[in-house]
Amino acid sequence: MDKVFVINFGSQYTHLIARRIRELGVYSEIINYDSVERILTDDSVKAVILSGGPRSVDEIDAPKLERDFIEQLRERNIKILAICYSHQLIAYLFSSEILKGIEREFGATNFEVIRDTPLFSGMPSKFRVWMSHNDSVKEVPKGFIHIGRTENCKIAAMESIDGRIFTLQFHPEVGHTQYGTRIFENFLRISRVRKDWNLEKIIDEKVEEIKQKVNESKVLIAASGGVDSTVAAYLIWKAIGDNIYLVFIDTGLMRDGEVDEVVSNLRDLNFRNIIVINAKDEFLRALRGVNDPEKKRLIFSKVYVNILKKTFKELNKKVGGFRYLAQGTIYPDRIETGIAQKEADKIKSHHNVILAHTLGLEIIEPLKLFYKDEVRKIGKMLGISDRIIKRKPFPGPGLLIRILGEITEDKLRIIKKAHRIIEEAVKEEQFYDKLWQIFPVLLDSKSVGVIGDRRTYGYIIAIRAVISDDGMTAEFAKLPWDFLERIATKIVNEIKEVSRVVYDITNKPPATIEYE
Repeated sequence: MDKVFVINFGSQYTHLIARRIRELGVYSEIINYDSVERILTDDSVKAVILSGGPRSVDEIDAPKLERDFIEQLRERNIKILAICYSHQLIAYLFSSEILKGIEREFGATNFEVIRDTPLFSGMPSKFRVWMSHNDSVKEVPKGFIHIGRTENCKIAAMESIDGRIFTLQFHPEVGHTQYGTRIFENFLRISRVRKDWNLEKIIDEKVEEIKQKVNESKVLIAASGGVDSTVAAYLIWKAIGDNIYLVFIDTGLMRDGEVDEVVSNLRDLNFRNIIVINAKDEFLRALRGVNDPEKKRLIFSKVYVNILKKTFKELNKKVGGFRYLAQGTIYPDRIETGIAQKEADKIKSHHNVILAHTLGLEIIEPLKLFYKDEVRKIGKMLGISDRIIKRKPFPGPGLLIRILGEITEDKLRIIKKAHRIIEEAVKEEQFYDKLWQIFPVLLDSKSVGVIGDRRTYGYIIAIRAVISDDGMTAEFAKLPWDFLERIATKIVNEIKEVSRVVYDITNKPPATIEYE
C-alpha cells in the first residue's frame, strides 16, 4: 500500500492534511519532524507533506529538518509539498531570507497563479485561499521557480526546477481555501501514488490480523457504549467470537437511561460476555470537593483503572486465559494526548490511554489509525445499526467534564435533566443528525434572575452545539434563535435551580469542544 507521510511541525491543522489525503483514497500518517528517519527506510512512501507550525524558522529552537534529508527525499523521487511554516522552511534551507512581520496575512485572500504548474492544473488563475502567517519568504531561492502570489505576499507559492518540491504559503487543507482538494489531487497525481486505501479491504485484513494474533486467548475490553469502543469490540468479536469480554462500568456520571440503553445495544450485537459494574458511589466519593478539571480527570482515571483491575482479577479467576486488553482508541485520541504530535500542546488526559499500561496485558487497538468518520464507516460496513453508529460523541469521564467545579448529586441531577431537554428538542426538530454534538454545560457560577416576581440566584447553563467532520476542528452551529429560545425557556421553567441559559459561539480552535 502506497503511503503519504505528513511531517508535523506543531500545526493544529496537521490532522486535516492527513484526512484530506485519506479522503482521496491514499493512506496517510502523521510523523513528528524529529522522527523522520523511518521515511527513508520505507519503500511504500511516495510523497511527503510538511505541515504548518506556530514558530519562526530562524528561531534557534524552532522545529527543523536538515537540508540533507530533503535532498535524500529528492534522490528517491519522493515528492514534497510544504505548507505555510514549511514553505518558509524550504526557502530557509535553500538560503533565502525570511522577512519577519512585514507581509503578514490572516484569513481569506485572493491568490494568483503566475506560472503554469502541474500543482494548479485544471484550476483558475485566481482563487480564494486561507492565510495564517506572520513571516514571509523574501526571494525565491536558487533552484526554485516562483509560481504564485497574493496582494500582500509576493512569494506565496514555489516549485523546484526538477518538479519534486512544491511550497505554498496558504493552507489548502482548510475548507476556506477554494480548490484545496484539487491541489492535493494534483500533488498525488504528480507523486504517482496509488489510491489503495480501501476500508472494506482493511476490515478484512484487521479481522484476520486479530484472529492470527489472539488465537485461542481471551480479550478484555472496557466498553463505554460509544461508537469507538463498540466498533472496536465488534471487530474483535468478528475475529474471535465469544472470547471477548466487555466490562461496562456505570460511573454514575452518565445521562439518564444511558446504562440500560448501552447494555441493550451490546446485547443486540450478540455479545454474550457483558459485565456491568455499578460504581457510582466510588466515583462520587473520590471526586467530592475537587474543582480543578485536570485533577478531576486524573481522579476519574485512577478510580476507573482500580475498578477495572479488581474486575479483571475476579474475572480471570473464574474463566482464565486472558492475554489481551482491547481499547477503542482512535487517531485523534493519540494526537490530543501528545503521542502522535510532540509539538502540539497536550490538551487533555484520556483515561482510556492511561489505563493501557496498568493491567499487565498486551494491548490491541484495532482503530488506532482511524479518524471518527472512518470508524463510523467501518461500523456501518460491519452491519452495526445507525442507533449506535450515529450516537453523538460522549466523553469517557462523562458528565464530569460538563459540570464545572465540584461534582455533587444536585449538579448531576440538574445536568442530566438539561441533557434530556436538549436531546429531545433537537430530535423533535430533526437537527440531531446534522450536528456533531450538542450538550449543556453547568457553569461553576450563579447569576441573578427573576421568576414569578421573585428574585432568584441560580446556576448558569451554557449550550454547546458544533458542526464537524472529525471533532478535531469544529464550527459552532448556527441554530435558529426561536429554537434556542424554546430550549432556554424549557430549561429555566423545568429546572428551578437554573436562572440563565447562554449559547456558546466559539469555534475549535481556539476553544475545545468540551469545556474541561
